[in-house]
Amino acid sequence: MKTSVIIVCAGNSTRMGGVNKILLPLGDKNVVGVTMTAFQQCEDVAEIIVVAREDDIPVICKSAEDYGITKFAGCAKGGATRQQSVINGLDKISKDTELIAIHDGARPLVKPEHIQMVIKDAYVFGGATLGVPVKDTIKVVDGGLITDTPPRSKLYITQTPQIFKRKLYFEAVNFAVAHDFDFTDDCQLAEAMGHRVAMTTGDYTNIKITTPEDIHIAELLLNR
Repeated sequence: MKTSVIIVCAGNSTRMGGVNKILLPLGDKNVVGVTMTAFQQCEDVAEIIVVAREDDIPVICKSAEDYGITKFAGCAKGGATRQQSVINGLDKISKDTELIAIHDGARPLVKPEHIQMVIKDAYVFGGATLGVPVKDTIKVVDGGLITDTPPRSKLYITQTPQIFKRKLYFEAVNFAVAHDFDFTDDCQLAEAMGHRVAMTTGDYTNIKITTPEDIHIAELLLNR
């Protein structure tokens, strides 16, 4: 199950006040270094491609070298949207890869064993994503008024990695481009073609660093 991983790090960090979250220190590395290390430690991962802003690429390449990321296969320049950034990363993957994994660079605490679980599910079902059940009751609101309360037992918080068989993912990307779809979630690519995606249950520590307080929470979780 040879897997190519595309780590997406090309966002503008607007909610971080303009601070580049992927290069912030975390433990004895930076955020993207911790993220790459998780995939480095996963047996079925063959290569790691990072999609980033052009100015960040030299630092990311140096980080991969400093942290011993031997599976690092280079960087691709980010696009105008997340979907375009992932497409740019696709140009870098090996021709013999079987599965394509997409992961948020700002989710550094993903566990190698959970990555492996998603890989196995994707191999069986064609596509799979890591996620966790919601803890709170969710309300659908329209115009300030509650219109629905979906059953909590059926709701999951979607995380990454999201992993797909190569053929399915390329077909889904081509379908989206042909129909001018621009998704922020890779599962939506497969769903738009009518393909069902498996939900692999992970844990709640796989947080996404989005706001300044998240980096402090990530540090506490990493130290724990």
